[in-house]
Amino acid sequence: MRRLFIFAFACLFMTMSLVACSFPVSGLQENQDNETERQPEHTREQLSNKDTNEEIDSQPQTEDPDGKLVEYHGPVEHIFFHPTIVYPELAFDYDAMAKGYNDYFVTVDEFKRTLDELHKNDYILIDINSLVEEKEDGKIVTRQLMLPEGKKPLVLSIDDMNYYDYMRKNGNVYKLVLDEEGEVASYEKTLEGKELITRDHAIVPILEQFVEEHPDFSFNGAKGLIALTGYEGVLGYRTNELNSVEIEDRKQEALKVIKRLKETGWSFASHGYGHLDANKVGYHRLADDTHQWKEEVEVLIGGTDVYIYPYGSRVETGGAKFKDLVETGFKILCGVGPEPYMEVYEDSAIMMDRRHIDGIALQTQKDRLAPLLDADNVLENEVRPEY
Repeated sequence: MRRLFIFAFACLFMTMSLVACSFPVSGLQENQDNETERQPEHTREQLSNKDTNEEIDSQPQTEDPDGKLVEYHGPVEHIFFHPTIVYPELAFDYDAMAKGYNDYFVTVDEFKRTLDELHKNDYILIDINSLVEEKEDGKIVTRQLMLPEGKKPLVLSIDDMNYYDYMRKNGNVYKLVLDEEGEVASYEKTLEGKELITRDHAIVPILEQFVEEHPDFSFNGAKGLIALTGYEGVLGYRTNELNSVEIEDRKQEALKVIKRLKETGWSFASHGYGHLDANKVGYHRLADDTHQWKEEVEVLIGGTDVYIYPYGSRVETGGAKFKDLVETGFKILCGVGPEPYMEVYEDSAIMMDRRHIDGIALQTQKDRLAPLLDADNVLENEVRPEY
């Protein structure tokens, strides 16, 4: 009986650890329903599937070499992923973590197929910061997008690219590193326990190589938005262990990767320090969490205007927690929704929704994904478990 209790407790702990970095099924559906039913509030400027944003402030962007840019009027898609599954044998082994991995992650091949689909459908990566302008009087406005003719804007973000301990045990890579050529690669241990540095397994180097092969997939060199927590460090480096004798070495190694990421078109966002549900926790706890993130993470990655709500759980717009996030410096606050949504709130911040690209979406929300990709062309059914 005692052994049974210990085993059950261990399974519960692992499941809670996964949920702490992913979207619970019920919570995700609840958020999506709320987004579908949401009515515009305090709206001055808006982008959605039905609105063309006639009031968007016009600000020309850097032109491409051909100079063939046109005004874009339409929705701005924002999609997000969790780190890719490299070893399905570890992720989908029917243990306590397998269901979560099936729901909230994609495999390496599924990510690569997604890029093919997005490119085929004429999407082009943009920097999320290019959507926003702060006027001299401090007011926040959206900026008129100028894009190559026929292209549709896409923001791509990755949550929890901290490579938590549970990820290392369940088929993800261990951390990001620089390879012998000075390019961002991943470090991992194979199923046989051998150390491997490669550019074929993690989202960052995969996307880098895709853009090299398809330069029309990136506007002005934009890549993706990396949303980091801090409770297990950053990018696979345990910079949260402040008393470790290795702390300074870890920070220096992380800084090398961060520098190269910025040089190659990547940007960063806060995902909270402890991956707290911002809507559920109290004001002071959220404020402390934000402060700790700035103390331990922002000092490494630099300042950012973007806050990505853990679990997609938005705080009350205009409430005390919302105002604190804005006053702390976050001008773009991202939740989760079933379709593109972007709205300016009282000239002080922009609220934006993201679509999740994961097992849930690919297996159960194919129609919703149709504007972006054909899920049947992406899904790797042969390696996914049956539930």
